[in-house]
Amino acid sequence: MRSCLSFRLSLSAFLLLSLALLLLALAACGGETAPALKVGGIPDQDTSRLARRYQIFADYLAKELDVTVEYVPSVDYAAVVTAFGQDELQLAFFGGLTGVQARLQNPGAQAIAQREKDAKFHSKFIARADLPLASLEDVKAQAGDLTITFGSESSTSGHLMPRYYLTQAGVDPDADFRSAPSFSGSHDKTWQLVESGSFDLGALNEDVWDRAVREGKADPDKVREFYTTPDYFDYNWTARADLDQVYGAGFTDKVQAALLNLNPDEHAEILELFSTERFIASNNANYQAIEDVARGLELIK
Repeated sequence: MRSCLSFRLSLSAFLLLSLALLLLALAACGGETAPALKVGGIPDQDTSRLARRYQIFADYLAKELDVTVEYVPSVDYAAVVTAFGQDELQLAFFGGLTGVQARLQNPGAQAIAQREKDAKFHSKFIARADLPLASLEDVKAQAGDLTITFGSESSTSGHLMPRYYLTQAGVDPDADFRSAPSFSGSHDKTWQLVESGSFDLGALNEDVWDRAVREGKADPDKVREFYTTPDYFDYNWTARADLDQVYGAGFTDKVQAALLNLNPDEHAEILELFSTERFIASNNANYQAIEDVARGLELIK
C-alpha cells in the first residue's frame, strides 16, 4: 500500500515537472523570436529590377540586424502607403509624397535616410523629338494642341512636382491640354509612351530618364528632354513608429546605421540598384515643403 502511494506521488511529481518544462519551452519559443521585418518600396520602375534590388537589400539587412527580413512587393504607390499604415510593411523606400502620406497614417514614423541626391532631386520634362519645345513657357503657348502623361498620381517626381512647376508657369494640367492628363504608373512607361507617339509630353524621375539615355534605350530621334525642374527633396527610407517596441530598444537606430554603412567597396550592387553611392541621414522636416505643395494642389486633404 505504502509502495503504491509512493509511486503515485512520484508519478504526479514527474508529470508536474514535465508540464512545467513544456510550458517553459513554449514560452521560450514564443517570446524570443522577433517577427520578420517586412520591407518594400514604391513600384516606380521595371519590376524585375525592383525585385533584384530589394531581395539583395533584404539579405544584407537580415545579416546586419540579425532578424528575418522579407521583401513585400506592391502593385502600385497607394498599396505601399496602405501596407505601411496597416503594419504590413515596417520599413519602406518612399518618394517624397508617398513618404509624407505614409507618415500621416502612422504618427511617429520617421524618415531615417535618403540618398545624397535626394536633397537636390529633379524631374525631367520630355517630348516627342519633332516638337518645337524648349521651356514650360513653350508648353503654355502650345498646350491646347498637346497631350501629356505623368507617372503615378502619387509620384513626387513623376506628378506632384511637375504639376507644381506647370502651374507656376501658368498651365492648368487638368484644363489646358488637348485632353486630361494620363498616368502611366511608372517612370519607364512614361518615356516609352512618349517615344511611341502615344503622348506628346511626359514628366518623370531624372534617374530613370538618365539611365534610359545612358543605356541607349531611349531613341533620341523619337523622344528628347527639354526641361529640368528646380531641385527638391525626394526619396527616403521611412521606419514605422513602433520598431523599437517590437524589435527592442535602439532598433530604429540600428536600421539607420545599416543604411548609412552601405558603401561602394562592399555593397556596390545594392547601391547601383538604388542609383546612389551612399545613403545619408534624413528627417521628417526635410519633406515639409513636399507636404505643403501637396496640400496646395489638394493631393493631400
